[in-house]
Amino acid sequence: MELVKPSSEEEFPYWLSNFIDIYQKLATDNLELLHDIYSPEVIFQDPMHSISGFDNLSAYFHELYTNVMSCQFVVNDVIYQDETAAIYWTMTYQHPKLNKGKEVVVHGHSKLKGKNDLVYYHRDYLDLGAMLYEHIPLLGRVVKHIKQRVNA
Repeated sequence: MELVKPSSEEEFPYWLSNFIDIYQKLATDNLELLHDIYSPEVIFQDPMHSISGFDNLSAYFHELYTNVMSCQFVVNDVIYQDETAAIYWTMTYQHPKLNKGKEVVVHGHSKLKGKNDLVYYHRDYLDLGAMLYEHIPLLGRVVKHIKQRVNA
């Protein structure tokens, strides 16, 4: 793993470097690492969910990771100031029911807030069509057609 270093001599705060390190190695067999990065009172949001509390977030991750064949995050860039960070990432995953089981690549970013060496706020921003809808038979063709028409 290679951290994207800030432009100054300053290092990332512990909560941020720990988050990046753990996210880039998360897998179905090590989800207990989530305890090392999230606050018990964490708020998590993505385009489909809004989750409060670590126990609920942990259950969500267990469900997600159990249903995928593989999932990997690569952090491409990081911007941070004080207790807030924006992380730009690429996620590559395989799901047996999406894209005929082939890899799907999604670019996105996350807004994070940390305190006491843990993340207490995590919001993901990503193209849900590119992640999910475009890879569902029939619906995928419709979504891709709509995107092409909008971009024409």
